[in-house]
Amino acid sequence: MECGLIGLQGVGKTTLFQALTAHAVPIQIGSMKPNVGIAPLPDPRLERIAELIPPEKIIPATVQVVDIPGVPNGGGASALNQVLVHIRNVDAIVQIIQCWGGEEAAGSIASMNAELILADLVVAEGAVDKAARAARSGDADAKKRLSVLEAVQNMLGEERAIREHEWSDGERGILKSYGFMSAKPILYVANVGEDDLLGTGSEAMVVQSEAEKAGTTSVAVCAMIESEIAEMEEVDRGDMLASMGIERPAIGVLAAAMNQVLGLSTFYTAGDKEVRAWSIPEGASAPTAAGAIHSDIERGFIRAECYHCDDLFELKSEKSIKEAGRLRSEGKGYSMQDGDVVHFLFNV
Repeated sequence: MECGLIGLQGVGKTTLFQALTAHAVPIQIGSMKPNVGIAPLPDPRLERIAELIPPEKIIPATVQVVDIPGVPNGGGASALNQVLVHIRNVDAIVQIIQCWGGEEAAGSIASMNAELILADLVVAEGAVDKAARAARSGDADAKKRLSVLEAVQNMLGEERAIREHEWSDGERGILKSYGFMSAKPILYVANVGEDDLLGTGSEAMVVQSEAEKAGTTSVAVCAMIESEIAEMEEVDRGDMLASMGIERPAIGVLAAAMNQVLGLSTFYTAGDKEVRAWSIPEGASAPTAAGAIHSDIERGFIRAECYHCDDLFELKSEKSIKEAGRLRSEGKGYSMQDGDVVHFLFNV
């Protein structure tokens, strides 16, 4: 699944992308093509598990990030359409808002929302006409599709994002087939200046307020500093963070929020060889989680022996967890919980 970084031109979007991907992706300057990379998810729980079950390797979960070209100011319909095509293809949106240099955060958010809603309305109007013709033949699926599309058209006509409505699973499937951008889950990122690292400034507070109105969350990050930290050797990062009064880079908070907006949760596998975090859809079954590791494990799934990482943090060892009766044996119907540490038994 992919998170798309969007924003007006010059808001620090690509700088944030470089911070997320640790400068591992060559950047295409001035291109209308997106930059695509993999961002590791900094995870304090993973680090603590590895302290208690020391492995040869520690492997974090990852999220795919797409740095979509900035929405042009006065760049014309053609340039805008190139940007919108890329936004339609991602699973969730992360909008970066510049919160320094006198920029007005509320205006940036409103401008982007208006562009997405207007583009969705054009798609919806054409889709309604097509669905109406199909529905006249008596096709039940076409009638259901038409009903959803008409509701969408009405919302967009009222300048309301599609995500504001509670849709059923079936309705969400219909919406996804059209790539409606204002239906995608969204996360707001306040790109703050070096003098507001905690995000308590007025414009960052505006972003937080707008996120609450939209029913989502916001994260404050100084993209420039996070990019500089990402370029440093691990041994040097501590001194820089200490000099700024920061315990951890904010990029970890952002990455976790991106995972959440994608509707993902994390489980862990732990042993002498490696301690690893895995991302799966929230509420996924144990066999589905097993399939994230290898399709053979899902196919031959027998059971999952698991405990929560909080049990490990409290009791300090897997042996103590077993003795305390907190090691669980779960079958195919078990829904994985965020923070589970699992050993899968399978036979193929």
